[in-house]
Amino acid sequence: MTRRPGRARARPGPDGRPDITAPDTSTVLHAALARLRARDTLARTGLRGTPLGDGLASTGIGLAAIGGPVEDRWHTALAELAQCLRGDPPVLHEGGVYHGTWLESTGTINTEVLARFAPQAARDTLLLFAAHQREDGLIPYKVTAAGPAYSQIQMVTPLARTVWDHHRRTGGDPDLLARMYPAMARNDDWLARHRDTRGTGAVEAFCAYDTGHDLSPRFWFAPDRAFRGDAAFCDPDSPLLPYLAPDLTANAACQRAHLALIADALGEDPGPWRAKAAASTEALFAHCYDEDDRAFYDRDRTGALVRIRSDVLLRVLACGIGDAAFTERALREDLMHTRRFLSHHGFTSIAMDDPRFDANAARNSWAGPVNMLSMLRSPAAFEPHGHVAELALASAPALAALAAADRFPQCLDPWSGEPGFTSVYSPAILWFLDALERSCGILPRPGGDLWFTGLGPTRLEHGAAADALAYRRTVAGAVYELAADDERVEVHRDGARWLAFPRGWRIAVGPDGLVRAAVGMSPRPVAGDLRIGDTAVPLALGPNERAEFDARGTVTGRSAAPFVPPGF
Repeated sequence: MTRRPGRARARPGPDGRPDITAPDTSTVLHAALARLRARDTLARTGLRGTPLGDGLASTGIGLAAIGGPVEDRWHTALAELAQCLRGDPPVLHEGGVYHGTWLESTGTINTEVLARFAPQAARDTLLLFAAHQREDGLIPYKVTAAGPAYSQIQMVTPLARTVWDHHRRTGGDPDLLARMYPAMARNDDWLARHRDTRGTGAVEAFCAYDTGHDLSPRFWFAPDRAFRGDAAFCDPDSPLLPYLAPDLTANAACQRAHLALIADALGEDPGPWRAKAAASTEALFAHCYDEDDRAFYDRDRTGALVRIRSDVLLRVLACGIGDAAFTERALREDLMHTRRFLSHHGFTSIAMDDPRFDANAARNSWAGPVNMLSMLRSPAAFEPHGHVAELALASAPALAALAAADRFPQCLDPWSGEPGFTSVYSPAILWFLDALERSCGILPRPGGDLWFTGLGPTRLEHGAAADALAYRRTVAGAVYELAADDERVEVHRDGARWLAFPRGWRIAVGPDGLVRAAVGMSPRPVAGDLRIGDTAVPLALGPNERAEFDARGTVTGRSAAPFVPPGF
C-alpha cells in the first residue's frame, strides 16, 4: 500500500529521547525535496534568457512547498521582480507607480537583497548613481528615463555600506570600489558644504522628501522638495527648517565608517573617515537624542525638538548606531512595544500611541501604515546585536500577509495585513524573497558565510501555511538544498544529506564548509541533536542563543542577547 507523506515522526534515539532529526523517508519533508528537484525555476517563471533569469541561473535557486500559497507567490515574486529590471544595461527600478531608480531604496537596500538573485544587475544599479553625479559632487536622488534628479537628497540606507557588502558578497570587486569610492567621497564633501548650515556637525533636512517621509507629521509645515528644486538650498521663509535630522546624521556616520573600510581596501588612509564617522555620531547624540524620552527627534531652526516618534529610530539602529544595551532598550521600549511600533503585521512608520498616527495604507503614506521599505531595512537594526528571534517573530505575520495577498504593495494595513498602495513594488517583492531566505532558506552573507534557517512556513496564519518547504541554492559550485517540515530540517549538499536539526535553529556555515555556529531562532528553548554527517551533537538553545563550534564540531562557547518579547 502506498503511504501518503506525513509530518515527521519523532523516533527514539540511542538515549531513549525522541530524535526528531533521525531520517524518515516517509515524511512530507522529503516530498517537498522531491518536488524541488523535479521543478525548473526558469521554466516555471518564463524568465529564461532575461536579465533576472541569467542571475537566477547563476545562483541555481529554487523553491517548492507542499500545501499553501507560498510556492506560487515565490514564483510570482520573481516574475514581478523581472518587470522591475529595465534599461541597457538592466538596472533595478522601484516599481509600482515609481518609474525610476531611487537612492534611498532602489540603489541601496533593495540592491543589497537583489545582489543575491541578480548580482550583475545589482552592480550596474550602483554604478548608475556615480555615472550621473553632478559637477558639484551631488549624487542624484533618483534616475529616471527623463534623466537624473537633484531636488532633494533622499538618503536612508548608506550607499557605501551597500557597495562594501556587494564587494564582500561577490568574493571581491576592487573595480567597483575604485569606481564608487571617489564618487561617494565627492558626495560626502557636498553634504558637508551644503547640509550643515548651522555648524552643528549634524546633517540637515531641507524638506520632507530628503528622508522619503511622504505625508509624515514629522514634516508638517515643511515643503516636499528643497527650495527652487535644488537640494543645495533651504526655503528661507520656512519657520522650522532646516532640521537637524537624526536619520540623515546616522546615515552620514555609517557612510563614513564604510568609506573608511573602502579606503583601507584601496590602500588609502582610513583614519580621516573614521574621525568623521565618530564626529557624526557625536553630533547625532548631542543634538537629536532626548535622554529623558529615550528617543531621536529632529531639532528645528528654533532649537526645539520635533517630538514625533517615527521610524527614525529603526533607521538610526539600521545604520549601526548604539551598542548592545542601547539596542535592547530600544527594542523593549519601542520596536517590540505593541503600543509604539510593533503592530501585528510589522513595524509602523509612526508610533501607534502618537495622536497623529494614521493607519490608512491606501496611499503613499509614512504617517502610520507598515511600509515594506521599513521591513526590508529592519534586519540591519536587529541582527548585528543578535536579536534574531525577535526579528523572526515580528516578521512572520507580514510574511503570511504577503503570501496570501493579491499583490506586492508599498504598505500593509497594520491591523489586518491587507495590502495597500500600489503593486509590483520591488521593496515588497525583495522583502518577501529575503524573509523566506532568512526564515526557512539558504542565505549567503557578505564574507562568504551561509545561513540555513529552520523556521518553515508551517505555522503561518490566514491560510498561508505549508506542510513543508524545500529551498535550493548553488554556492561556490556546491548545490545546497534545505528541506523543512513542522518539526525538523535537513540540508543536503550535492545530493547527500549533510546536516539535520530541529525546527527553531539557524546553522551558520563558513566559506570553508564547516559549521561555525548554531543559533536559537524560536521564542522558546529548543533542544535536539545537530547532525553533521554521521555525527550527532546534542544541544539546547534558547532564543537568540548562539553556540560556537570549532573545526572538529565541538561547542567552544555560548552567548545570547536577552530576548525581548512583544509587550507594552
